[in-house]
Amino acid sequence: MKEQILLVDDEKEIADLVEVYLKNDGYSVKKFYNGKDALACMEEGGLDLAVLDVMLPDIDGFKILQKIREKYFYPVIMLTAKVEDMDKIMGLTLGADDYITKPFNPLEVVARVKTQLRRYKSYNHVGQAEEEERQEHDIRGLTINRDTHECFLYDKPVCLTPLEFSILWYLCEHKGKVVPSEELFEAVWGEKYLENNNNTVMAHIGRLREKLNEPPKRPRFIKTVWGVGYKIEE
Repeated sequence: MKEQILLVDDEKEIADLVEVYLKNDGYSVKKFYNGKDALACMEEGGLDLAVLDVMLPDIDGFKILQKIREKYFYPVIMLTAKVEDMDKIMGLTLGADDYITKPFNPLEVVARVKTQLRRYKSYNHVGQAEEEERQEHDIRGLTINRDTHECFLYDKPVCLTPLEFSILWYLCEHKGKVVPSEELFEAVWGEKYLENNNNTVMAHIGRLREKLNEPPKRPRFIKTVWGVGYKIEE
């Protein structure tokens, strides 16, 4: 069955071109030029990934992203003509998985879609790890299980995206040790670390802390080691 991609961009030429490239790569594309129709499609379910333009004539992409994250955890890639770091951080904080700045090569969009879908499948696939590998961590009331892809805080479920789950799992796997931002990025995103990637890591850590109800000044689980990285103590 073809993977379903939601594509939303009010620039018709761009949307049509990206649609052609995605379809040529074997994806099924649901394309819209406005946010209202995209939201209606999203509510129907059955999507595997969304590509959202930030600037739309009726509803901006950030609001669509928020609506998606209320119910779904599939990857979301944001498209924007803006290059400001704050816009990127806002998108990542709201739950976006990737960000592409216009103008772009449609082949880059296809490559990013492939990467996100591969990661999404990897972290949602159950039962493939070897039995001797650790499948669960329980740290002072925070429980995360790789087999079931579930996370609980004091027995209450915490809904994590695949990327957030991957970050938390990696930190738990290295509990008691400081994980440098560079190491965390390259392990989770699978890409070479660049200086501006630190903002990406910070945004996702911030969202994780929100979901874990972490006090801003004295977090109980994910500690910041300034100038180095992050640590979850045993």
